Amino acid sequence: MKKLQRFPVLLAALLAATTASAQQAGNNVFGVGLASINPDASLGPLTNSGGLTAALSGASAHVSSETTVSFGWLHLFTDQLGVEATLGLPPRVTQDLHAIGASHPGAARFDVWTPTVVGKYFFGTPQDSWRPYLGLGVSHVSFHDIRTNPNDATIQALGGTSAKLSSSFTPVYNAGLIYHIDERWSLNGSVSYLPIRTDATFVGAAGTTTGRVRLNTTDYVIRLGYRF
Repeated sequence: MKKLQRFPVLLAALLAATTASAQQAGNNVFGVGLASINPDASLGPLTNSGGLTAALSGASAHVSSETTVSFGWLHLFTDQLGVEATLGLPPRVTQDLHAIGASHPGAARFDVWTPTVVGKYFFGTPQDSWRPYLGLGVSHVSFHDIRTNPNDATIQALGGTSAKLSSSFTPVYNAGLIYHIDERWSLNGSVSYLPIRTDATFVGAAGTTTGRVRLNTTDYVIRLGYRF
């Protein structure tokens, strides 16, 4: 009988030991998973030094959505507040251009780097299996290995000599949910919005073309995390 009376006490102690191992102040969580990158591209007015400014009026662009590997490192300063640094393998995206009365698929291709730091507020307590959060941070966006389509005469005339997209810092708006599988492993799903702005400069036989490119990007990420 005494053993039966002890059972609820032992069960409570076991549950306390299990929940105490959930993510809490001082923890570090390394995560790896997949990120779906979805830019919504738009062009500001384009100016061309060779007299094609009027012909480029109303030009539009489309940038491909890509999936890449994503890494994250989360440190919790308190049970509610943490900072996560993330970096993905830079996706290689394709930009289509619609201008001068024609469409130019694959006008340019380039790699996008977006190392990011986000401060996060976690709702609930470390004992909860599900913990939603909101985050706000900053990303440094840069574009590398920009190549224009060598088989498109119009694109070569506009940017066959050189092509550049400026780097910039952009805010990151983030929301997500962590599910604690056990005391070490977790799943982290999130969505982020990055209002990216970059200045484009293309040089070719038709002169220098400049303009502002907007890439309002939505990222969907899921990572498997391991707590240290």
